[in-house]
Amino acid sequence: MAGDTLHAFLAINRECEDQLWPATESELRAMIHVAYRAALTNDRQAMLIAFDERAPYDSPNFRWFQSRYPRFVYVDRVAVTAPARGRGLARRLYQELMDVARADGHCVICAEVYSDPPNPISDAFHATMGFVEVGRATLPDRGGKTVRYLAREL
Repeated sequence: MAGDTLHAFLAINRECEDQLWPATESELRAMIHVAYRAALTNDRQAMLIAFDERAPYDSPNFRWFQSRYPRFVYVDRVAVTAPARGRGLARRLYQELMDVARADGHCVICAEVYSDPPNPISDAFHATMGFVEVGRATLPDRGGKTVRYLAREL
């Protein structure tokens, strides 16, 4: 992966850390290396990183889905920079992911959204994309944040 691509992922992640779990440059590099899909929009204003069930990824949210679904794609992070919001970039990244996952034989896309602290924009976005809540958890190793687990059949 080219350094400028990694830096674009890192810049978006840093700008959107209030909605994502923070990641260092080395953590993002490792994530992208094992990702099922790591995508940037052409204007480098939005990103998506997703893993399938086989990924060697040690996240409590990923493990939650891994213990319940034999085959899935998990969206670990999707983020859009503030100036680019409202242009449908996250929707486009999700649609591309769903198209690829469906073609590869996956039948469910999974994600999580913070419920404490609340994230009403992400809640509304995922609802319009057809996601439904399939569980909840409190993450003690993530400062006690609470998440809603979501899934969408393909």
